[in-house]
Amino acid sequence: MASGGGYGDPSQKIDYVFKVVLIGDSAVGKSQILARFARNEFSLDSKATIGVEFQTRTLVIEHKSVKAQIWDTAGQERYRAVTSAYYRGAVGAMLVYDITKRQSFDHIPRWLEELRSHADKNIVIIMIGNKTDLEDQRAVPTEDAKEFAQKEGLFFLETSALEATNVENAFLTVLTEIFNIVNKKNLSAGENQGNGNPASLSGKKILIPGPAQEIPAKNKMCCTSL
Repeated sequence: MASGGGYGDPSQKIDYVFKVVLIGDSAVGKSQILARFARNEFSLDSKATIGVEFQTRTLVIEHKSVKAQIWDTAGQERYRAVTSAYYRGAVGAMLVYDITKRQSFDHIPRWLEELRSHADKNIVIIMIGNKTDLEDQRAVPTEDAKEFAQKEGLFFLETSALEATNVENAFLTVLTEIFNIVNKKNLSAGENQGNGNPASLSGKKILIPGPAQEIPAKNKMCCTSL
């Protein structure tokens, strides 16, 4: 069970840190989804993301404190060299398309291929059809997206960053699945050591579904400007 909790308490003990990347074409609403989740904000005059930036939010999952470190990258082709580098260490990914732009959905297989070639093979992936508030302009039937997600083994949700529809659910789906994967591995590791105590890894920052490891200092840098 997961709960949203607040939007950041610097004194809170963190049990896990999970890096999640947002990818997809430009202007599908990635930055707005992030703003809605991290700060519960939405801006009608949002500017295109330049390079890479990330924001964090701490949640409670199964009584453990989980810091979600969400990375947002520019979708424009000219920034592909920047985006390909930032998959490293990601345990979750959100593939975003705009339900009113068929092309953004048609590009999802390409984004998925890039993700799978750069990220950990156990990465948890959810596909998101954003902008359901523009239902009257829909160009991608929900069934088409469901069929693709099922074929590729992806989670799937449709969202509206504007109306805050399913944004929380999308992030909690990914983060809870990552938590369950990590917890199973921790439990297994604990049993192998004879103590059977997954809590022995509490306080470590988990970046991949495997042994606990600290985030390198360089990964704490925020932005890349071109």
